Amino acid sequence: MRKHPYQQLLERKRTWTPVQVSKGILREGSEETIKRALAIRHLELPVGEFIKDALEDVPPASRDLLASNVKDEDRHDLALNYIANAHGVDDKAEAEAHKLQAAWSSHPDHTVLKALVIEKAIFFVILPFFRFNGDSGLRTTSADVSRDETIHVSGHSLVCRELGLKPSQSLDKLRKATINWILQPLGKSEDRYLDRQFWLDQSDNLMYSGKAEGLSDTRRARMPAFFETSNQDLPSYA
Repeated sequence: MRKHPYQQLLERKRTWTPVQVSKGILREGSEETIKRALAIRHLELPVGEFIKDALEDVPPASRDLLASNVKDEDRHDLALNYIANAHGVDDKAEAEAHKLQAAWSSHPDHTVLKALVIEKAIFFVILPFFRFNGDSGLRTTSADVSRDETIHVSGHSLVCRELGLKPSQSLDKLRKATINWILQPLGKSEDRYLDRQFWLDQSDNLMYSGKAEGLSDTRRARMPAFFETSNQDLPSYA
């Protein structure tokens, strides 16, 4: 008997445990944007709450997967806080991120839909940005979080399709405001991974078509080899 797609997604998950990482060198020109992207970690727990609040409304077959996704957000929050501990935070960026968090929490669209838009068109831009421009700790954490988020987006997309949910224009405006704020420190650059418009286009593509051809190199983004990374900086996997 063929398993339900929600169950198939649940069985694809890989358990991992974040650890406190050491501070490394960020790509020159990416530092301020990385601080803003790290400040957006304050959306991880609200995304979990969005899903938790919807568990009674979603298709019964999806509930085990979505409950597991809520636990993933707690782990992502911990992992990104370890990164923030290593690199320090920008107090002004942190304050602005909290304002954005409040705007997402108060927006009237369905909570599963809000979670999907954040994951698909914001997190899926931030995570590759970390992989192309971050140090070994950021690249490793990004890869681990990305595996989880790929499953989240697939599952939450299925739920939204079953419930007939589509983002409102105002939710898309909030998405644009959020990604524009994160990327504001970047300008025009011959290095596309430091080019503001390149990353804005990826967010639009993910939002409207679900694909970002410009990020096809993400799979080939250089990941730190084990011999390059201190054992204390490596997460543990089940």
